[in-house]
Amino acid sequence: MITDAQIAPAEEAPKRERPRDEPRTGGALRFLRDILVIFLVAVLVSFLIKTFVIRSFYIPSGSMSHTLEVDDRIIVNQLKPEVSPIERGDVVVFKDPGEWLPYRGEAPVQPPMAAAFDWLTAAVGVSAPDSDEHLVKRVIGLPGDRVVCCNGLGQMSVNGVPLREPYAIHSPDVTEASSVDFDVVVPEDSLWVMGDNREDSQDSRFHADTPTHGFVPIDDVVGAAFLVSWPLDRWAWLGNYPDVFDGVDPTR
Repeated sequence: MITDAQIAPAEEAPKRERPRDEPRTGGALRFLRDILVIFLVAVLVSFLIKTFVIRSFYIPSGSMSHTLEVDDRIIVNQLKPEVSPIERGDVVVFKDPGEWLPYRGEAPVQPPMAAAFDWLTAAVGVSAPDSDEHLVKRVIGLPGDRVVCCNGLGQMSVNGVPLREPYAIHSPDVTEASSVDFDVVVPEDSLWVMGDNREDSQDSRFHADTPTHGFVPIDDVVGAAFLVSWPLDRWAWLGNYPDVFDGVDPTR
């Protein structure tokens, strides 16, 4: 039989006092680690989006006025033409097909910190330092299209269908769609592009003596612009005016 005298309370393990600053230091380190992880994930996601989905460009010239003005920022859908086909009327950004842009010489060397900052902001799509190495124009002709200007009314036509172009602007004394005449058939895997500001756009019309004879290889297209994102007072969706090309033979 067990008596009260035989029952003894279990001896409690000695408590180890935690230094007063341990929770605070450990919490701060975990907080900084979480912030770093979130930052790195955000940079990675932004990089992937900029590389494969959308990216930003700024407009360096007035060749697309009034649709796009100098220093506008645009968002470009890079899934065109990789996933969805380019359409007539799309505003596309493309690399210089060869000898369209003047030679600018070697870029000035930046201080290391400035170069690193530019690289990071470009990688996540915040800045677009290579915008002046690209061009922005509107697609008028797709592969196989015959693009002619001008008819008796001064209109441009695609596959025999005359176009009424509300996006195009001209000098007050110009009544035709183009100041120069042309009659071209767009080669396979190429585009015929023109600026909306017809009297101030060095586009397909003026590059017949270049390696691509004024046509833009589809492989050089970065994507189609769909939004003016900056400045805020010019925020707008960019359409491709399907009514303008209504009736043009889709089979080309």
